[in-house]
Amino acid sequence: MMDYWQRVYRRSRRQYQRLNWRTLHLDPWLLLALLTIVTGGLIVLYSAGGESTYLVEAQALRFGAAFLIMLLIAQFSPRTMQRFAWFFYVMVTLMLVAVDVIGTHAMGAQRWLTIPGVIRFQPSELMKLAMPMTIAAYLSRRVLPPGWLDLLVCLLLMGVPVALIANQPDLGTSMLVTASAVFVILLAGLSWRFIAVCGGLGIAAMPLLWFNMHQYQRQRVLTFLNPESDPLGAGWNIIQSKTAIGSGGIHGKGWMQGTQSQLEFLPERHTDFIVAVLGEEFGLIGMAVLMSCYLLLIWRGLYMANQAHDTFGRLLGGSLILTFFVYVFVNVGMVSGVLPVVGVPLPLISYGGTASVTLMAGFGMLMAVFTHHKTTPR
Repeated sequence: MMDYWQRVYRRSRRQYQRLNWRTLHLDPWLLLALLTIVTGGLIVLYSAGGESTYLVEAQALRFGAAFLIMLLIAQFSPRTMQRFAWFFYVMVTLMLVAVDVIGTHAMGAQRWLTIPGVIRFQPSELMKLAMPMTIAAYLSRRVLPPGWLDLLVCLLLMGVPVALIANQPDLGTSMLVTASAVFVILLAGLSWRFIAVCGGLGIAAMPLLWFNMHQYQRQRVLTFLNPESDPLGAGWNIIQSKTAIGSGGIHGKGWMQGTQSQLEFLPERHTDFIVAVLGEEFGLIGMAVLMSCYLLLIWRGLYMANQAHDTFGRLLGGSLILTFFVYVFVNVGMVSGVLPVVGVPLPLISYGGTASVTLMAGFGMLMAVFTHHKTTPR
């Protein structure tokens, strides 16, 4: 008799816990992966920032606000997001135009809008959400796979913001915004023949892209091909980064014991090159743990996107998690010398404000399309 009531209690408790998560429209497994990566990131940031408690506290506050925003966005149904996607797209595009006219200059670029005494933010980060939302909203109302006219509309929707972002200049963000739109189109059922044709045209257009690059962007590509050609100049960053990762070995030098980072040989060690600090201090084991956490997060995100109950949710969720994968791949690739340096931070680890909020908002959308099963028709 006692065993029977214990089983009833356990079953009721599990149902109550599931009800709580469903009521909050959160996914516990995705949330656990996010908290694990963010916590590890704060530990690495403390070392990368020269034991600065200010950086850690500021980042923790930003992530706290970002988690609240994620919780808020998760409450919106996919139908609501689909309805307001166009308004969001137009608003962010107008912000990008405002950046071009009255934006704040910093570090040789004009990427920020400043509200004096309140906030400074990058509207281009918001386009990482507005772009997949809008393309998904458009294609979800069309017959799939998309036809030539639909593809032309998608390219026009993508081209204007990407051109404005590239003009700031911000090659990394423009690449991620482009990827978010391309993933929506691919998930809509684009034929492999068309993909092959577009790939061939892209390769053919590379000389044109080269001649339209800024000088510093060309230098990054040349440095990627041969960083030792200018070891004390353009090649310094990547040489020091690879040195830091390689010197960590299997087990690493220990937390806050890295020489390249602690002696400030490694540039941008708390932002774009923070993974080099992780590799030096925690070695191959630490890198493997981080990559495993990322893979679990991406796997869970793909599963959630696949379980969405409408076309808009599947397209949006799939694009968001695949763009996150590109985020990780590009940063780790550029720090390890596999890809050119394009200024993409390591998600959930690198120090930053707007990017952190944007990432969490994207995960909030992903949770929304997964948990609102009964609010949107299949």
